[in-house]
Amino acid sequence: MAPRPLSPTVWASPQLAPEALPALAAAGVARIISNRPDGEEPGQPTAAMMEAAAREAGMAFAWIPVSGLPGPDQVAAVAELLADGLPTVMFCRSGMRSASAWAMAQRRAGLDADALRDAAAEAGYDLGRVPL
Repeated sequence: MAPRPLSPTVWASPQLAPEALPALAAAGVARIISNRPDGEEPGQPTAAMMEAAAREAGMAFAWIPVSGLPGPDQVAAVAELLADGLPTVMFCRSGMRSASAWAMAQRRAGLDADALRDAAAEAGYDLGRVPL
């Protein structure tokens, strides 16, 4: 499944495969943010594997694991990274935690909660229960 746009510079995605990262880099993605804890599911690539693949493809990588809803520290870390506007793909198992972290970070920056929910809905993520 391809990453889904949340904004002009941020996409959410289900679990990415390391071999998918060169194509994302070629498409202009400059950074990968993994919101998936290691060991969540048997066989998933580890954060270290994803970081190595991202760096090999010429992209920055950040690991901000989220279990459940993103907490204040995770939201702050996402907000800090996204503030520079680099084209970024965020991923977790389904993309939902990543979409939530993005929306919570954007809300913290003052964006309208309904507009953020609408953008996430257009990408296929229902943030109706996420406290924005």
